Amino acid sequence: MKGSECVISIQELLGLINEFLYSNILIALLVATGVYFTIRTKFVQFRMLPEGIRLLKEKSHHDDGVSSFQALMISTASRVGTGNIAGVATALAAGGAGSIFWMWIIALIGGASAFIESTLAQVYKEKDGDSFRGGPAYYIEKAIGKRWLGIIFSCLLIACFIFGFNPLQAYNVSSAVEYYFSNNELVAFVIGAVLALATAAVIFGGVHRIGIISSKVVPVMAILYILLGLYITFSNLNQLPEIFSDIFNQAFDFKAIAGGFAGSCVMHGIKRGLFSNEAGMGSAPNAGATADVSHPVKQGLVQTISVFIDTMLICSTTAFMLLNYGTESGLTGMPYVQQAIFAEVGEFGIHFITISIFLFAFSSLIGNYCYAESNFKFIIDNKKALFIFRIITVIIIFFGAQASFNTIWDLADVLMGFMAIMNIVVILLLGKIAFKCLKDYSIQKKEGKDPIFHPDNLGIKNAEFWHDIEKEYEKPVEV
Repeated sequence: MKGSECVISIQELLGLINEFLYSNILIALLVATGVYFTIRTKFVQFRMLPEGIRLLKEKSHHDDGVSSFQALMISTASRVGTGNIAGVATALAAGGAGSIFWMWIIALIGGASAFIESTLAQVYKEKDGDSFRGGPAYYIEKAIGKRWLGIIFSCLLIACFIFGFNPLQAYNVSSAVEYYFSNNELVAFVIGAVLALATAAVIFGGVHRIGIISSKVVPVMAILYILLGLYITFSNLNQLPEIFSDIFNQAFDFKAIAGGFAGSCVMHGIKRGLFSNEAGMGSAPNAGATADVSHPVKQGLVQTISVFIDTMLICSTTAFMLLNYGTESGLTGMPYVQQAIFAEVGEFGIHFITISIFLFAFSSLIGNYCYAESNFKFIIDNKKALFIFRIITVIIIFFGAQASFNTIWDLADVLMGFMAIMNIVVILLLGKIAFKCLKDYSIQKKEGKDPIFHPDNLGIKNAEFWHDIEKEYEKPVEV
């Protein structure tokens, strides 16, 4: 009895912290920051989208380097996870169709925040053997001069991704597979073991292997999933007007929103949008820093694409499939998705979504680990300690598959909230550095050059990596 009461009290505490963070701080901060950076960069996420797409074809400057496309896929591997399927289902079940509109809004304006943080990560990245590492902890230390603050951020990120997001990915896979078996406890045990072993096989191979696997797995699974969504949507074209009507009408039902903001479509849409696209959260810059590019803005532009891939394509695909089925079923999470697809394509849909959720989760697990490893090395760069950290990561995945629904979602949201608040405050302080880089990139492009970053020319200090590497980027790159 006491153990049960303890679990309930933990769930209640997480729920209270969750509601306070998002209702009183995070939503306003996310929206205001996105709008500010969108205006200051002159809508960079839309204006320079073609340039970002063009840069995807650019190869790394070193044979063993991570290309812009591979770095994009590492971040997309983390973003495009079960949040795009189970997360959207949870938002719809709790917040209604209007939550999708607010999910779109946070992605559209969040693209500018994603540009800022990933550009900063490139400016202050460090050499790590044959690859690079960087992210908020690194630009906090070098641009603000507070290493202790960077360590706090690293701890928050590690807690969020290793103890929050990774267990959630494992849990959603086990809940999807439960459809096939009656013994749920055995299913959770087996799925946890399979995911843990598969993740271990990859993370002990290093970031380069993560980039290669993600660049192959993520595009294939995303395309197949979108094709299924298009098939279901076009098979129900007559329902589209009603679906869009529900999305917009419920999104602006301010009386209902004011009556219960904590459970409103705004809250659930923005919360699940942040969980899925991570714009401004401080996670994607860790992947963006690994890219071998000649100018920080190149990867900043590329990283904005990942936000659109995640929310405007994948989340929308899930949303339309679920809204075709309806939101009154009383289901949530993976069972909701499975039944919605089963209603359209039969048993095949169940099998397809189960395979998809496994691949989405697996790509997220390795993408999440990539972020955590970079921050672990910021705190302590020791091979023995890293080995122990990898073992802990694998163990947490195993036990995550056997967690409970409410606790695992609330824990992920709370940890994500603390991390996002800290990163947003930092990028607001450092935004002017990214603005300088964007202006420099635009000037060099107008002059017909392939932009090369010279931090001293822009008055940017402590960007030591670029001092050592400038001459290498003068060599032509294969496109």
